[in-house]
Amino acid sequence: MTIVTRSNKPRPVYRPSMDLVPEVLAGNTLSISRMISRAEAGYAEASDALAEIYKHTGKAHIIGITGVPGAGKSTLVSSLIKALTADGHKVGVIAIDPSSPFSGGAILGDRVRMNDAAEATRAFVRSMATRGHLGGLARSTFQAVDVLDAAGYSPIIIETVGVGQDEVEIVTAAHTVVVLSAPGLGDDIQAIKAGILEIADVHAVSKADKPEAAATVSALQGMMALGPVRDNSAWNTPVLSVSSYSGERIQDLKDAIDRHWEHLKESQELAERQHNICRARVLGTAKHLFQQKFDQGIDGFDEQLQAVMHRNADPSVAALALLGWENERQGQ
Repeated sequence: MTIVTRSNKPRPVYRPSMDLVPEVLAGNTLSISRMISRAEAGYAEASDALAEIYKHTGKAHIIGITGVPGAGKSTLVSSLIKALTADGHKVGVIAIDPSSPFSGGAILGDRVRMNDAAEATRAFVRSMATRGHLGGLARSTFQAVDVLDAAGYSPIIIETVGVGQDEVEIVTAAHTVVVLSAPGLGDDIQAIKAGILEIADVHAVSKADKPEAAATVSALQGMMALGPVRDNSAWNTPVLSVSSYSGERIQDLKDAIDRHWEHLKESQELAERQHNICRARVLGTAKHLFQQKFDQGIDGFDEQLQAVMHRNADPSVAALALLGWENERQGQ
């Protein structure tokens, strides 16, 4: 018979989040992990600490790595970690994993694939579950980026779940967006079909050693030659083929990312991107709080719901009544 005994090791005492702030700013990795965990869990106690941390942000270059599932994003991020840290950068990575439909937890495959690169270079890698949040990111992605930014990490790489036509939230979270495509998936212009061609600041095609890669590069270059995707930008989006396994042209990709960052700083586009990121954060938080309020129950909701069900009011009238905007009407 096996006898299970309790450990005599004392359990760690929960420390208030505000006490962790100085340690986060000093770059203490344990405190950084704890703060991100509390942001991810949505602890109300952490809100003041996160607000204080936000005052120390705005310095990091935020890079989004996105593309269709199976393109090799995690392997590419591992290669970028090595290239960036070799140049002296203190790299942070937020890898968004799809949530299990049963447990709600993340599969954490990205953490496993990046672990060796992170340990070898002392980069900070954190996997986060989407927890049902659409758009390719997790709800607390922005707060995790804040924590790493305040702790002195730059660049900070966000790797999305893998995007489809409507999952392009990364464009409102990153300064530089790298769209990764894989050759030989049945269509050389798959990125166009996914609806993500227009968000790329840099196009990368993985598996450069495959003969299909050249065809995918040519197809993307042909589409880019039709005209600038972003009419308000003077940036010419490069298209590169890379091999994360051999390291071929990873340095070229890093250089393209660096050039885009310099372009943003030298033009007025960085301010515009910062504005769009802040706008997305405010609106996203407002939507979340609004949904939270309804989930907790709001006076008059059941009555309005019954009115809609019995066709005594349409959904827009009911929504305006709940907001206290009865005198307004959508579309007028």
